[in-house]
Amino acid sequence: MKKEGRSVQFHFYVSEQEAAAIQERMEQIGVANLSAYLRKMAVDGYIIHLDMSEVQELVRILRICSNNLNQYARRANETGSIYAADVEDLRGRLDGLWDGMEKLLRGFANIP
Repeated sequence: MKKEGRSVQFHFYVSEQEAAAIQERMEQIGVANLSAYLRKMAVDGYIIHLDMSEVQELVRILRICSNNLNQYARRANETGSIYAADVEDLRGRLDGLWDGMEKLLRGFANIP
């Protein structure tokens, strides 16, 4: 919604305790703009905040695996072979990645 499309102003009072509760909820979900928060709550009644730390960890592990895979491919092209330990290392990292993905998907499934 464009800012210039907002021509109606609401004005209301809250108690000190209510103001503190509003501020606390804004901090919990990482919202700094009071107007945006109040508008979203008034229109939709809720704000969904996703903790993406697990996704960031999965991306980190995926980058490591991709880098390792490129190194193994380079070694295989240069020498004609790769070491079984390298393949097992990569397999272990990929297993960790899949475990993390499974945990993440189960978490998403539990979102009401």
